[in-house]
Amino acid sequence: VLYFQQALLPVSTSLSVSLLVAELVCARDDDEIKAQLLSTTFMMAGIATLLMCTLGVGLPIFQGPSSSYVVPLLGLATLKEWRCPSEEMLACQLCTKRSKFLCISRILSILQGSLMVAGGIHILIGLTGLVGVIAKFVGPITIVPALMLAVLYVHRVTVKFAESYWGSAVATTICGVILSLYLAGKKTPIPMWTRKRGFHILWYPLHQVFSILFSVIFGWVLSAILTYVGALSTDHNSVQFYARTDARNQILTNNPWFFFPYPGQFGGYKFDTAAFVGALVATIMSVIDSICDYNACARMCYVPFPPAHAMNRGIFWEGLMSFFAGMTGAGHGTNSYGGNIGAIGVTKVASRRVFQLLALLYILFAILGKLNAAFITIPYSILGGTMILYFGIFIGIVLSQLQFVDLNSTRNLAILGISILIGFMMPYWIEKNPNGIRTGLPEFDRTLTMLAANGVFVAGVIACFLDNTVAGLYNFSIESQMKNRILWCDLCCHIFTIENYKHKINMIAS
Repeated sequence: VLYFQQALLPVSTSLSVSLLVAELVCARDDDEIKAQLLSTTFMMAGIATLLMCTLGVGLPIFQGPSSSYVVPLLGLATLKEWRCPSEEMLACQLCTKRSKFLCISRILSILQGSLMVAGGIHILIGLTGLVGVIAKFVGPITIVPALMLAVLYVHRVTVKFAESYWGSAVATTICGVILSLYLAGKKTPIPMWTRKRGFHILWYPLHQVFSILFSVIFGWVLSAILTYVGALSTDHNSVQFYARTDARNQILTNNPWFFFPYPGQFGGYKFDTAAFVGALVATIMSVIDSICDYNACARMCYVPFPPAHAMNRGIFWEGLMSFFAGMTGAGHGTNSYGGNIGAIGVTKVASRRVFQLLALLYILFAILGKLNAAFITIPYSILGGTMILYFGIFIGIVLSQLQFVDLNSTRNLAILGISILIGFMMPYWIEKNPNGIRTGLPEFDRTLTMLAANGVFVAGVIACFLDNTVAGLYNFSIESQMKNRILWCDLCCHIFTIENYKHKINMIAS
């Protein structure tokens, strides 16, 4: 049940990323292509999570479709050559279905080839040990602005799901907040009977451990009631329609029983400079994001920060799975998920076995099309409500990195403020002036436009540059944090010498 609860969290992001890829490749109305993309996404997420928890960094971390790749995809969609042909244009051709397939195959081939090259670079970063070098220059002052700008894109996806019906979305969030925060520290009385003790009451924090699962069930039941009484719109063109429990029931019938994603299922591989640059930027941000997530997960599990060789292993497996994700046509890379780390903080369950079973479940979803379809039928408003809860917690974890920064220093405050402000300004300016960058080289203009439209990249680069070039006494890198954490653990080993705390000593020592 614990792994099923964790499996519910990334469904919304996996679904939204695969739907975004479907829109980019002109398959918005092609249910068959969308089902294949989602199955491929589930397969890559399952294999990547299993490898990460078993052979990678060794922390309970879910690997899924990287949100870092969403921004380049949105940037590509604004370029003229990536726009889909209209229905009128396709109607003028002899074979509409054939024309659509060729258009989808062409764009997916470009995405596949570009992602494979970017994935190869990702693999080299892990193999050569560059993660340790990057970690020396990437401190909290770089991490906080970069990941704070991710809110610029996360909140849009959250609103897209929650706005289908704000009532059930807010109700789902409130239910999760009450169970995980207001009732934290309380225990649920559970009637039990055993042969040895007979009938007795077991006191266990069941409501906190399964707070997200209970909130999803509560929201789903509420949506079913609203659907039954006719409170939700039946108009397919209304956003409220997707809050109904019967909005996508047809996918249960249309999806095949079995589907096996395989390399080259959407055609051959091509290369495009703009797509590659976008994927490369996403790869760099994915590496930085993963370093941050490793740190956040270690904090949630109360264990020391993983050493450089463990981070290198983690980045290597991430890169390898991003390469295979490109090869199979998923349209995105894979990286660690902060939302599931936030869920660890809520439920207080940090077991690798939970995530290994979760990985096997996602592989099963990819193969069994009917199970895959069952998750897709979750109302959008319920997904939005859960996203508010665990993305909110993850943002709080990101802000907790500021405890390693002296906020009385003008230097640090200036770097944080300038990088965040410019990170918001540049995407807004590109949105207002899509052809504002003109150097005389069209290919170079497209590359600069994509980079400037990525607020996470802009804020991270500016913060990292200033943090490593402006003189100051408060330039704490992740390596120094790790040393401080080791000193703290050494102190704990000297303090916790009572018999009752031996298990804590063993945990810290291991």
